[in-house]
Amino acid sequence: MSKDCEGTLHPKAIEGMKLFNAGKFFEAHEELEIAWLAEKGNVRNLYRGILQVGVMYLHVTRGNYNGAVKLYERSMKWLKDWPDICRGIQVAELKSNAENLIKAIKILGAERIKEFDLSLLRPITWSEKRIWICDRCGTEMHEKNCKVSCPNCGNRFDCSDLNIYFD
Repeated sequence: MSKDCEGTLHPKAIEGMKLFNAGKFFEAHEELEIAWLAEKGNVRNLYRGILQVGVMYLHVTRGNYNGAVKLYERSMKWLKDWPDICRGIQVAELKSNAENLIKAIKILGAERIKEFDLSLLRPITWSEKRIWICDRCGTEMHEKNCKVSCPNCGNRFDCSDLNIYFD
């Protein structure tokens, strides 16, 4: 799956994560679903997992214990095998936040879910910085002044060449 982490985020995924972080979980779902349906390859399942964490959060805000538990389990199915960071998204942090939330929910139980402290709903952390992996040696490359260089083997591309090699 690490190969799927190369490249940029779908614009609708970015919009969905911004809405997620603004607490607009239903709207986030809509944008992430567009990204999920538009993407090719396995990365679409990363978007699907994020989308379902958002729906889990929505269920929590609505006091729906069973829905929150169900969506937690579903979201982890899609997120479990992703690297800690993928396309700039802090996936490990997202999974940890979801796990901490579900533990707190289970302590409260269905009868007391409305007592849940909504300040425990954590945002998604990501960077829109593009990451390139050297096709010669597999090392992460660095961008500076429209040049992308491999610190390991010296492989180098100009920004105008990037779409040819990495998109």
